[in-house]
Amino acid sequence: METIFSRIVKKEIPAKIVYEDEEILAFHDITPKAPIHILLIPKKPIPTLDAAGPEDTLLLGGLLQQAAQIARDLGVAEEGYRLVINTNENGGQTVYHLHVHLLAGRPLGWPPG
Repeated sequence: METIFSRIVKKEIPAKIVYEDEEILAFHDITPKAPIHILLIPKKPIPTLDAAGPEDTLLLGGLLQQAAQIARDLGVAEEGYRLVINTNENGGQTVYHLHVHLLAGRPLGWPPG
């Protein structure tokens, strides 16, 4: 199933990319919810976290490790940041291509939502 994120991976839609390798693409969210709002996506089209299988374990870990590295690169790791994965409708997922939100640059309240 094609999504806006798969089109960004194929470079059919422009994005302000902050990181890219063979498996992961990270870019600025076009509707940021914090001063820093980066989306990290696997290039492999996995619709939801529920759809990831055992073969995706290294990829999922790589997404989290890369998110932490981007936070360090942006200078927000020490003050703090939040990673969010919305899954399915009640979880707030609107694009059915697994993605991790990296939010930072202001205090983030709890509970979210």
